[in-house]
Amino acid sequence: MDQRINRMLLLLIAPAAAVFGAFFLLPLARLAVASLAGPSGAAVYLHVLTTPRYLVTLLNTIGLSLAVTLMTLVLSGICGVFLTRNRFWGKSILVSLLTFPLAFPGVVVGFMIILLVGRQGLVGDLTQRLSSEKVVLAYSISGLFLGYLYFSIPRVILTLMAAAEKIDPSLEEAARSLGASPWRVAKDVIVPALVPGLISSGAICFATSMGAFGTAFTLATNLDVLPIVIYTEFTLLANITLAAALSILLGLITWIVLSLARAASGSTIAAAG
Repeated sequence: MDQRINRMLLLLIAPAAAVFGAFFLLPLARLAVASLAGPSGAAVYLHVLTTPRYLVTLLNTIGLSLAVTLMTLVLSGICGVFLTRNRFWGKSILVSLLTFPLAFPGVVVGFMIILLVGRQGLVGDLTQRLSSEKVVLAYSISGLFLGYLYFSIPRVILTLMAAAEKIDPSLEEAARSLGASPWRVAKDVIVPALVPGLISSGAICFATSMGAFGTAFTLATNLDVLPIVIYTEFTLLANITLAAALSILLGLITWIVLSLARAASGSTIAAAG
């Protein structure tokens, strides 16, 4: 009986293991080998971290991803709690509109940002009429920030709405009965209850922003971010070793953040329980 169960488990696990090995482990191993295939070997990673262009690009990417993550969590947290606690006409339509950007690829998001704050965008035309000076944000870090924020909010707000639905309203009522102000209720009751969702969704938001290519490719004409540098090194300069090293570095940073978030959210849930 036990042997039959073990065989069944192996048969069930085998397809997943095959897919995992073929589409994750093998490409990752090939990428690691390619990063070490150059004349400098493992020193290519030291070269990446000590060359100003690559180091600045890495810091730009991390800083931008952190800024997008923080702003996304603030906006999505406020909107998520509000939408969960209030019923009004058109709520389902509003939620659909907030999550609609999930259907757009990164290139489309970048094009929409250009139409909004580009050289021929709506904001530029309005500011030129009002102050005779055209405001153009699309091709700077501000435009990239808006683009990343646009596709990050839908991914986070759904998670935080689900987390907000699980908050016991009696906890808030008890806090109010003890004289807590709305700010204290939010700070001491709502936010701690949302912490696991904030950590997990924030980590996914950070990882998505770190590796986003389509939006960056459309908007980052005057700004280097890691996905664009990897693309340039691989396709235009044929520097496969350096592109592979940058890819490994990007994946390692993302993996560390996701692992820390998983551990933090797990310990938070355990403490809350």
